[in-house]
Amino acid sequence: MVMKEAVKTDKAPPPMPFFSQAIKCGGMVYCSGSIGMDPTTMKLVEGGVADRAEQSLKNLAAVLEAAGSSIDNAVKVNVFLTNMEDFAAMNKVYDTVFHKEPKPCRTCVAVHQLPLGTDVEIELTAHQ
Repeated sequence: MVMKEAVKTDKAPPPMPFFSQAIKCGGMVYCSGSIGMDPTTMKLVEGGVADRAEQSLKNLAAVLEAAGSSIDNAVKVNVFLTNMEDFAAMNKVYDTVFHKEPKPCRTCVAVHQLPLGTDVEIELTAHQ
């Protein structure tokens, strides 16, 4: 039987009581969506979508590290934007993080609304 294990770190914002920051299962790490919240202030970082995308990816990197993995091990990324006009700005930040080959598979979709009024949320799956 495959066992699952919750991942938790204080180097990323804590999860709400009804989900985990990530789950390790079967050699994979499934990360919940991350918004551009600073884990020390618990507030969205100021600036534009690029700033919040960068913080979101830093949060995900911290969760993956706590899981014994790395952002370099990402295999699938899902990006949610409230405005597709932010696609290019988000991609500039994304490319600084995911610059090694092979790059992860990715989906980017526009959504009506995201938690706390943010403009970007990113989730990913990585191997351990």
